This record gives sequence, structure tokens and C-alpha cells, in this order.
Amino acid sequence: MSRDFVLKERWDVLVEKLSAQFSDGDPLELDTIIYLVGVQELGQYHRTFKKDEKLGLMHIAICRLLEPYGYYEFDFFDEDGWPHYTIKEELPMLKSGEQTVLMKEAIVDYFVDNGYIS
Repeated sequence: MSRDFVLKERWDVLVEKLSAQFSDGDPLELDTIIYLVGVQELGQYHRTFKKDEKLGLMHIAICRLLEPYGYYEFDFFDEDGWPHYTIKEELPMLKSGEQTVLMKEAIVDYFVDNGYIS
């Protein structure tokens, strides 16, 4: 099986499973899944986030998702429990479609590593 086919298959399973759990089956979009990863990484599940905090959650998620690829490294938790990362390597210039594939791959890897999907 090609890598692209496996990624698409795993992505579809992940979206279906997350959508059933968080949106009554309405398919979640990439940005929403990134947001969910941010909430997971912060660990503050049962609270409402302000707009700027939601952007912060997405930043946390992107850093965490791209950490295994060598782009970011966890640095510390601040006094409010928010994780902070440092840039290890600048992201390459990618076209929009390439960015989407990279993020989907990183998200799938994250959920496979956490045992949510196989």
C-alpha cells in the first residue's frame, strides 16, 4: 500500500471517530482537530476559552504535532500550565496542499502514538 493511501485511510477513520465523539457525526475540519489536540495537550478540558486562548491552543497543537519532525522542542510549562516550545528548525516553504498533507500526517501520527487509532 502506498503511503498516501494509508494516510488517507487513517485520516478518514480519525475524522469519523472524532466527529462521532465531538460533533454528533458532522465531519470535523482540519482546524477543529488541531484545536482539539491543543485542548488535549493543555489538559484543561472543562472550561471555556477566549478567542486569543483558542489561537494559543492551536499554536500549542502545531508545536506539539511538529515536534517529532524536529521543528519544535518542548521548553517549559508556564505558571498557568500552558506548554511553551522553542523553534529548532524553521519550517520549509510549502504550498498550501503540502502544508495540509504535513499536518494530516502529523495528526494521524499523534493519534496513532496515543492509541486513539491504529
